[in-house]
Amino acid sequence: MDKYIQLDEEGYFHFDGQRVLDKELGHHLLSQLVVEPLMGYKTIYEDKEIYVEAFDSPLVVYQIAHLQNDIWQAKTPYEYSFEFSLNTLRADEWDRFLGYDKQNRPFVFTRSAQADFFNLVDSFDDDSVTFENVRYEVGPWLVSPVSTEPMDFWQKKYCETDKPGWELNKPSPPLVEALPQLKVNRSRILVPGCGTGNDAAFLAEQGHIVTAIDYCQEAIDLAQKKYGHIQNLKFVQADVFKLSESYMRAFDIVFEHTLFCAVPFEKRQNLVKVYRQCLADHGHLLGVFFVMEQKAHPPYGGSEWEYRQRFKNYFNFLYWTRWKKSESWRKGVELVIYAQLKERI
Repeated sequence: MDKYIQLDEEGYFHFDGQRVLDKELGHHLLSQLVVEPLMGYKTIYEDKEIYVEAFDSPLVVYQIAHLQNDIWQAKTPYEYSFEFSLNTLRADEWDRFLGYDKQNRPFVFTRSAQADFFNLVDSFDDDSVTFENVRYEVGPWLVSPVSTEPMDFWQKKYCETDKPGWELNKPSPPLVEALPQLKVNRSRILVPGCGTGNDAAFLAEQGHIVTAIDYCQEAIDLAQKKYGHIQNLKFVQADVFKLSESYMRAFDIVFEHTLFCAVPFEKRQNLVKVYRQCLADHGHLLGVFFVMEQKAHPPYGGSEWEYRQRFKNYFNFLYWTRWKKSESWRKGVELVIYAQLKERI
């Protein structure tokens, strides 16, 4: 059976809901922490690999010290320290400094560490820091290197011999298991980025009235072929960022699964606003999000910290859990969120 340990936003581990205070154990867990491509983080506990469910970047920096040249030392909880270069520093949308250590593990500065850092460097502005007369560019933390805007990008994915990585040929297991727990009444549901329709079909089969959209016509054609016989299910080719007025405040639930991870990072906040616009008053967002370090290509990753920041101004969180029974590469990286739209002002 897979084992999991939580890592909170202050950089401390939790076992069975209890914060780990043992410095030696915490130091060991951080020293053994590795980044698994498309699979989040792992560490070693009692000679076995376990999944690390990090709320934010796994290394949370509290103290900064300059060693020599471009070598800096960062200190985290449990008296664990590592070295990094200023060349790795980036800034996120919330003006936090993040970067990578020499093992390519992401770290984030606390506000106090960032203040200390600014006191140590010669100068800084919105795009750079200068230290010992050398200017270091500080670019954005979340930048999408692959353009997913052209239609043929997605057409090719669906036309390849091997099925796309997001294609399960069945509804999302977290959706199937979480829906009964949430006791959702018969609802009008929007499924953006529906792909070949597996999730949309499942929701319709539960009695909901479902509108499923996708940017790619090939995906819509496949979905229609598989599930077109379901009467309370409609498939539409549409750009989620260019929806007609008829979609505004028209749905009780928006179900998100594998769209957030597919759009460019730069459009994520706009997507949150689209979901809000599509929901009727007191409507709900239900989503399965990926929590992992992945910026090279879709599916793009994210952190629980980021998702909370993006949604908290518009939604009240009712259900928030990391899924423990995920399949294949999704183990340790699926986050289920159920949230209610706040009162519009």
